[in-house]
Amino acid sequence: MFAVLKTGGKQYKVQAGDVLRVEKLAATAGETIQFNDILMLGGDTLTVGSPLVAGAAVQAEVIDQIKGVKVIHYVKRRRKHSSQRTKGHRQHLTLVRVTGILASGAESSGVSVATGTAHARRAAHSADAAPAAAVEAPAKPKRAPRAAAAAKE
Repeated sequence: MFAVLKTGGKQYKVQAGDVLRVEKLAATAGETIQFNDILMLGGDTLTVGSPLVAGAAVQAEVIDQIKGVKVIHYVKRRRKHSSQRTKGHRQHLTLVRVTGILASGAESSGVSVATGTAHARRAAHSADAAPAAAVEAPAKPKRAPRAAAAAKE
């Protein structure tokens, strides 16, 4: 049985036992995660989602958080003083091993959903902002009562 899943803006065709390098996920090594964005299931019968297959999931175990190979971006202007610049970066990746493919019952599996780091940061930020908004800031003291108290003295 195989599945086509979507994560990090890319699509992967996987089956049990495959090792993938995907965009960084908010998970630690040894943790079990679940991908719920399944575009297609294959095997005995082919199921194509529109756009997703309802109830399907791919479960995987996080092996490690790694960095990809260094990507060099070289910029050179042909004219006007021949400016040149070299920039580079290493993409953050997550190594995962696919442990199983669920054709149905993904909601009741009890495994945490795989989320990217940007999504996790956004969720954590909104969770931090919600309690702060609930607690009201103390009101600023009015000048009139202080002036009246000073006039009485």
